[in-house]
Amino acid sequence: MRSTTRILCGLATVAALTVAPAAYAAENPYERGPDPTESSIEASRGSFAVSQTSVSSLAVTGFGGGTIYYPTSTAQGTFGAVAISPGFTATQSSIAWMGPRLASQGFVVFTIDTNTIYDQPDSRGDQLLAALDYLTQRSTVRSRIDTTRLAVAGHSMGGGGSLEAAQDRPSLQAAVPLAPWNTQKSWSSLRVPTFVIGGESDSVAPVASHSIPFYTSIPASAEKAYMELDNASHFFPNTANTTMAKYTISWLKRFVDNDTRYEQFLCPAPDDRTISDYRDTCPHA
Repeated sequence: MRSTTRILCGLATVAALTVAPAAYAAENPYERGPDPTESSIEASRGSFAVSQTSVSSLAVTGFGGGTIYYPTSTAQGTFGAVAISPGFTATQSSIAWMGPRLASQGFVVFTIDTNTIYDQPDSRGDQLLAALDYLTQRSTVRSRIDTTRLAVAGHSMGGGGSLEAAQDRPSLQAAVPLAPWNTQKSWSSLRVPTFVIGGESDSVAPVASHSIPFYTSIPASAEKAYMELDNASHFFPNTANTTMAKYTISWLKRFVDNDTRYEQFLCPAPDDRTISDYRDTCPHA
């Protein structure tokens, strides 16, 4: 009887040892920060303290320098990173509010200046990729970044540039074009999860000829969503915008960090009063 008992106990121990690693492996190693709530993604700051460092245009090639915002602590590990381009004739100051807001949620954020304020979307796309390469290979915060978890975003021609960058580098995990402008309307070869945000009253890049055709042309297999802000002008990304921020955070968390805790804010489609139109490919895989 004792021998049988020992065998049974031994089998139970082996079973426990074989099951435990499988359960552990199922956990997402990229989750950063506490469980999200509606209020946490609407807050002007997340749970991470943030530092910043300036990057001179003289120290880089391929783009015009910028500012890096990053979580001060690495106790939870490395972070995903996103490069953000301003629009035509604008500088990084026009999108500066996004830096600490996104970084405090657990990302390294690089708001860039372009080589010239007149650069077109294709050039801005190349510059976003050059900025990510600098960020991950040469910057002082490169050890804080997981190079497999990168994203791009941008406003106006910078938004058009983020589409260009996502098309050119399919290894990116997410793209967030904001009031995007581009003469190219079809993005059927784009494979990066893309969240297009347009303004209902945008007269510079009207959603009917820019954001909506862009969204429609992206294949559903890429994962995509389109959000239109009620009565918003072309310049909604230039000042702190809670609706834009909360769903940008959710999209980046969901696809850059594979953090399914944020799926609840994207699927089913949000119905905030500040949203005039929302389209998506829910449920996400």
